[in-house]
Amino acid sequence: MTQMHYTTDIAPGGHWSLRLRRGTLMRLTDLEGGANVGMLFYNPENLLERYNAPDTLKCQHTFKLTRGNCLYSDMGRIFASVVEDSVGWHETVCGNSRADQIAERWGRRDYQSDRNQWHQNGHDAFLVELAKYGLGSADLAANVNWFSQVAADDGGNLRLVEGASPSGSQLSLRFEMDTLVLLHSCPHPLSRAAEYPARPVRIELGVAEPVTLDDICRNHCPENRRGFANNALYYLGTAPELVPMLGEDL
Repeated sequence: MTQMHYTTDIAPGGHWSLRLRRGTLMRLTDLEGGANVGMLFYNPENLLERYNAPDTLKCQHTFKLTRGNCLYSDMGRIFASVVEDSVGWHETVCGNSRADQIAERWGRRDYQSDRNQWHQNGHDAFLVELAKYGLGSADLAANVNWFSQVAADDGGNLRLVEGASPSGSQLSLRFEMDTLVLLHSCPHPLSRAAEYPARPVRIELGVAEPVTLDDICRNHCPENRRGFANNALYYLGTAPELVPMLGEDL
């Protein structure tokens, strides 16, 4: 098991960001069950390069994210790979909760009046973190919602599957690029819980094992091998250990 060197807990409705180096392992833990972790990815060297949810799903021929899947940028490179997952289904199509949704479902609360019992929303939580890097609402993209599973009915309507993530559920991401990571622990936009879902999440950071040619994420599909080759080309001259990945047809 990888040794973790840093641990922090994100309070319900909290938000967090950090520039992570290539080769970092991030483990997320749903401490009480029923959490939602919204997450976005940006290239810190070129903030115009960011997570692309449509390409992530399309090139891997999937509607869900789980172990073996990779998270793509809009330049065809891989930000991170899902190397461990105890849930088996995470969605990246439903976006964020917003202040008006939260107020309608659970009442309007603000930090000035309610302190830690306030009702934060995912959209505003991301904006707070984006502002730290000179970014704003125009820089928002479709985000991942870890620990959240959705299902479609015969009419194509989506609903959140309750109980999909029990207490102690974990997910581990291996970062294949230097990445600016933003996240929040606000409710999923489709949540119909009777009370505001206040679920804390643990973040642990360590050093990932090196990627090998037989890696499960790299070999999940031909597109992923090309994605790893794109990363190797991007880091050519600074990461000689990635040169073997350049064998794919770009």
